[in-house]
Amino acid sequence: MKPYVVGIDIGGTNTVFGIVDARGQVIASSSIKTLKHSDVNDYIEELYQGVMQLMQGHDAVDKVNGIGIGAPNANYYTGVIEKLVNIPWPTPLPLARMLSDKFGLPVSITNDANAAAIGEMTYGAARGMKNFIMITLGTGVGSGIVINGQLVYGSDGFAGELGHVIMKRHNGRLCGCGRTGCLEAYCSATGVARTAREFLEIRKDDSLLRNIPVDLITSKDVYDAAMSGDSLAREIYEYTGTILGEAFADFTTFSSPEAIILFGGLAKSGDLLLKPIRESMEKNMMNMFKGKVKVILSELKEADAAVLGASALGWEAKPVPAPVPAVVDAAPAPEVAE
Repeated sequence: MKPYVVGIDIGGTNTVFGIVDARGQVIASSSIKTLKHSDVNDYIEELYQGVMQLMQGHDAVDKVNGIGIGAPNANYYTGVIEKLVNIPWPTPLPLARMLSDKFGLPVSITNDANAAAIGEMTYGAARGMKNFIMITLGTGVGSGIVINGQLVYGSDGFAGELGHVIMKRHNGRLCGCGRTGCLEAYCSATGVARTAREFLEIRKDDSLLRNIPVDLITSKDVYDAAMSGDSLAREIYEYTGTILGEAFADFTTFSSPEAIILFGGLAKSGDLLLKPIRESMEKNMMNMFKGKVKVILSELKEADAAVLGASALGWEAKPVPAPVPAVVDAAPAPEVAE
C-alpha cells in the first residue's frame, strides 16, 4: 500500500484538502473557494491543480493510495452527490467518477458526518472500537453509525440521519428538512439560538442575552453568557442537553454502542452540555444499558478533522466502476413486402 492518502472536504463555502499519512498526520493542506466557479468542471480543474501542487511540493506524486471525499448528500455506494444546497452544480453529480478520471486514482465519497465517523475510527477516540455513534453538532446535527466495525449505509447509502429523528411529536419546530420536531431543530448551533430567542420571549429574567438584538443571537453568544454565570443561558444548555440525552438513550437501544462521540462547535461547550446530556441519558436509558455507554469528545484536531475524516476513506478506496449503459429495447425490424 502506498504511504499517503488525499482527503477532500467539500463545504458550501470552502473546500479543504490535504495529504495524510498512515499515522493520521496531515502532511500538508490547502483550500479553495467552493463557489468560485459555477461550472463544476472549472472547480474540478482548480481542485486538481491545488492537490497536485501539494503532492509535488511534498514528494507525494505516485505515492498516494487513494482519495477520500466528504460532501453533503454524497452516496458511498454510487459515488454520486444526490443533491446540493446553495451550490449551483447540476445533480445528481457523479463526483467520484469525475475526480477518479481526473487524478487517475481510486476515489471514495460519503457524507460529511459519515466521514467524521470513519476518521474517528481510523485516527481518533474510536480507535479499537467496533460499535459507536458519531454525532456532529454544528449548524445541523449529523451522525455516523458504526456497528461491528462497519459504517452503516443502509440499502440506499443514506442511513444514519439521526439528526432528523423527531423529538417533539406535537407542535415541534419546523426543521430545514421540511418536517417538524427534529433533533436538529433543537440541538444544533442554530437550534440553541432558536431556544434562546424563545426563552427571551416567554421569560422575564434578566440576562446578558438581552443586550443583543434578538435576531442576531448566536450559539456563541449563549455560550459566552453561560460562562459568565448567566442563569438563563445555563438553562438553555440544560434544555439542549436534556433533549440530546433523551435521544442518545433511544439511539442506544438499536445499536448498543460502546460510546457516543461528539464533534463540532457545540461539543466544545464542555460540561455545560455534557453534564445534562449524561444525566438525561442515564435517566431515560433502558435498564440493561444503564452505565454502559460513554459520552466522549472527539480526539481529532478541529483544524484537521475535515481532511482527516475524508482521507480515511482513501485507504480503502477502490476504482470507481464505470457507469452501466442504459439498455434500450431494439425496435422490431420493419416487415419487407415480398
